[in-house]
Amino acid sequence: MTAPWQPLLEWWFGTLESSSEIAADKGKLWFGKRDSQDLEARTRFGDCVEQALAGGLTEWAQRPEGWLALVLLLDQLPRMIYRDTPKSFSGDLRAQAMVAQGIAADFDRQLRPIQRVFIYLVFEHCENLMVQNEAVSRYIDLVAQQPGGDRALFSDYLNYAEKHQQVIARFGRFPHRNAVLGRASTAEELAFLSGPGSRF
Repeated sequence: MTAPWQPLLEWWFGTLESSSEIAADKGKLWFGKRDSQDLEARTRFGDCVEQALAGGLTEWAQRPEGWLALVLLLDQLPRMIYRDTPKSFSGDLRAQAMVAQGIAADFDRQLRPIQRVFIYLVFEHCENLMVQNEAVSRYIDLVAQQPGGDRALFSDYLNYAEKHQQVIARFGRFPHRNAVLGRASTAEELAFLSGPGSRF
């Protein structure tokens, strides 16, 4: 019997073997901004996202792969389904709590390296410097564990984590979220947003 989370994991990660192959195949889904992808996420998994945001699907978190899928429903898919609205961040707190619990149970180390990227990305999305530091530390460890062929890929993920960390160290929040969340931007933040690389 197919696990209830399997369709989501197959959509998100595909069926290829190496981390580099998976990233090449799925990178546009993960980090692109396409209406067609957002619509597919909403059509296929919107009901599951709503259940997760409402505190449901807790039974998924009893196994590492189900835990990973639940984290995706809370952290990644809302950013697609509810893009450019406050609701896109509505699963973040629960995702952070789920990730902390799973890491305490060593679930992350039972996942494939490319899957672990999306566990630690939850910490990278947090507007808290201590949590950002944790994200960077986790990515440093992940890079060190990779064979030479995949190390450049994971070094890129570490680089992005460090950029997020630097923004939080400087502003205490992500300025690019201000407009969506109805927060007033400071003059320094506006100057930052006018430059390249200020939005993730």
